[in-house]
Amino acid sequence: MNMAAGGVPARRIGIDVGGSTVLGVALDSSGCIAGEVRQPTPRGPNSLSSLVDVIITVAEELGNDSNFGIGVPGLVTREGVLRAAPNLDGVADFEIGRVLGERLGNRVYVDSDATCAAVGEWKLGVAEECDNVLVVTLGTGIGGGIVADGRLARGASGFAGEFGHMVIDPDGPPCPCGRRGCWERFASGSGLARLAQEAAADGRLPTVLRACGGEVEAVRGEYVQDAARAGDIDALTVIDEFASWVALGLANLTNVIDPEMIVLGGGLSKGADLYLDPIRRWYGEHLYQPHLRPVPLIVFAHWGPLAGAVGAALLPGLEPWS
Repeated sequence: MNMAAGGVPARRIGIDVGGSTVLGVALDSSGCIAGEVRQPTPRGPNSLSSLVDVIITVAEELGNDSNFGIGVPGLVTREGVLRAAPNLDGVADFEIGRVLGERLGNRVYVDSDATCAAVGEWKLGVAEECDNVLVVTLGTGIGGGIVADGRLARGASGFAGEFGHMVIDPDGPPCPCGRRGCWERFASGSGLARLAQEAAADGRLPTVLRACGGEVEAVRGEYVQDAARAGDIDALTVIDEFASWVALGLANLTNVIDPEMIVLGGGLSKGADLYLDPIRRWYGEHLYQPHLRPVPLIVFAHWGPLAGAVGAALLPGLEPWS
């Protein structure tokens, strides 16, 4: 897809730090992917120092020679400080922008991974023509980005878009953030796995459970997706339950933000063929007064799971930064 008016002045690099994968892309001057590198996200002791090493490795493999952008999960200040990240180990007030900048000798622009995804879809993706867009990333957790009246909305502290930690069931399952019943416990990739494991434990996913050797803990979302594509009714029922939870959160966000388009991204966008129709159907059920308002179009991201890295590559062009 071509860049919007103004173009991309040179090869740009963007890196998206996910709960399981560090993904880097290079964009050429027309806004197309010119390179892609993936590395596992470090976990456990010393994971932060290892993460910095991995990010530098990815940037160098992509030919880093200028300022670049990076998206990280969690609360990111306008100064590039990662205050908290529930799905990364040991994060607390980590000055990731400064640390990377000093190591690489470049300025490193930092924002939340989901805000980066919003930038990617707004500037180079499915929402190029829209001024009011809600981007929701469904991955290990849930994040989001907001474009309001043609401008990226970061909020007073830069923390806007932490949609996954809306509490939708105070008595629900515990969340890595320390609370219970957050939206992402039901509607993220890990939420799908939890719903599937509960169904398997109740005897409602016999085919999937057999494929996992009878181990409930081994049931993952991808097994449910495979079974659903094969027409397994039990798996399709779990997909439908999951879609209802996704749609519930989207309806709540619509009541607050009133977007013209909702873009779904993140790792679960690989299953767009399974999720889109039931999400749209349940969204119509949950939405306040759908017959009296324009109903936002729900689509999956053009860039899919690459949206965060693509948007990160565009961060240096979004001055003023603070």
